[in-house]
Amino acid sequence: MFASIPSATLLGVRGRPVLVEVHVSNGLPGFTVVGLPDAASREARDRVRAALLSSGLPWPMRRVTVNLAPSGVRKTGAGLDLPIAIGLLVATGELDSGAVTGCGFVGELGLDGTIRSVPGALPLADAITTPAVVVPPACVPESQLVGRPVVRTARSLRELVDALSGRTDWPELEVPRAAGSQAGRSAPLDALDLADVRGQTMGRLALEVAAAGGHHVLLSGPPASGKTMLAERLPSVLPPLDDAQLLETYRVHSAARLPLTPAGDRRPPFRAPHHGISGPALIGGGSSWMRPGEVSLATASNAECHLMSQRLS
Repeated sequence: MFASIPSATLLGVRGRPVLVEVHVSNGLPGFTVVGLPDAASREARDRVRAALLSSGLPWPMRRVTVNLAPSGVRKTGAGLDLPIAIGLLVATGELDSGAVTGCGFVGELGLDGTIRSVPGALPLADAITTPAVVVPPACVPESQLVGRPVVRTARSLRELVDALSGRTDWPELEVPRAAGSQAGRSAPLDALDLADVRGQTMGRLALEVAAAGGHHVLLSGPPASGKTMLAERLPSVLPPLDDAQLLETYRVHSAARLPLTPAGDRRPPFRAPHHGISGPALIGGGSSWMRPGEVSLATASNAECHLMSQRLS
């Protein structure tokens, strides 16, 4: 009794396809996860067991082995909970294998069986090559941006199993819309325009030249001399992002758990890190999984829009 469920894991800001293989055999009851899982992936055993029992689904008192292929790629996060649970149901015969054909799954499971959101829904959905993908309700807006023909969702594992089995229709959920991010500023960026600046002739000229030629610019001066004011208004003179740059920006912000801007907002991203920011927070990094830093968050694909406010005194 064997099942294979397509899914994906997040490496940096890119999704990598993962095949969740579940094998159920006779022997002493046990649950083993192999294939370079991190701590969150290994703990899926307890979350999946509690979610199945809370949903009224059986837990097999047999030996279960889960392989996360390819085995040489490190798997991170709890997004593999849902495919492990579905693979277990298929391997034990509780769910027909034909019901999951052509579907990929991503999602974290709560102990009560609810399907919870995961970071990086956009790159994860993009990495799954199946015609349809099942994601948590909160991840539907991001997943739809990749242009996949079918994006499905369910609130809970019980609801998902009933829909896959054909006992109920797929739920029509009101999913939350992606909200625009303001990069930590109180004033919306669309209200900041370089034309509002009076004086600062050389500063405005430097920004115009940098925007026209795609150059970097360093603003240096005493406090309250207008460095941040000028930097915040640089997006108003930059060209709007094209489709490829906008999708790349969404991909990075999705991996960083930041809200996505509305689809009609094509302004380059703006970030204003504190002058005491650490090196890993600025350039990215992490011990458990690679997190994008401020430089990556301020980059719009090949536009090289590094809008960093450097406060020097």
